[in-house]
Amino acid sequence: MQLVIKEKKKIRINKIFELLLYLVGYIISFIIVTNLFDSVYIDLNHYFIYSILIVTILSVLNKTIKPILVTLTIPITGATLGIFYLFINLFMLKLTDWIFGKHFELENIFIAFFVAILLSMVNFLIESIIIKPIIKRGKKNE
Repeated sequence: MQLVIKEKKKIRINKIFELLLYLVGYIISFIIVTNLFDSVYIDLNHYFIYSILIVTILSVLNKTIKPILVTLTIPITGATLGIFYLFINLFMLKLTDWIFGKHFELENIFIAFFVAILLSMVNFLIESIIIKPIIKRGKKNE
């Protein structure tokens, strides 16, 4: 499996590897948050399975619905100097909460906002520390 894929003057990272990176980052984030706060609930009977399902659904929503929302809210995000982007992440979390019903609950909006900030930081770190350097190395080897 190739890590860097070269297509018509464009270099990108393998989609499966990128998905796995985000899944690991989200799982670590959710483990930290559920251990720190009581208002974030994941069904304890199948904790690990639901954790994986939650981050998978969240990743799918982030790759499908989130780009549409970001495009539609560019003026608001620009006017708030990017702060509105956190509310888009909060919406993605609450949508995931709604999909899973009683198996995953974010009871406190402030904790959900904290989780949204944490996920934004995880996205930024994965993008800047792992993905961009790999793509730069792929461009140098071209």
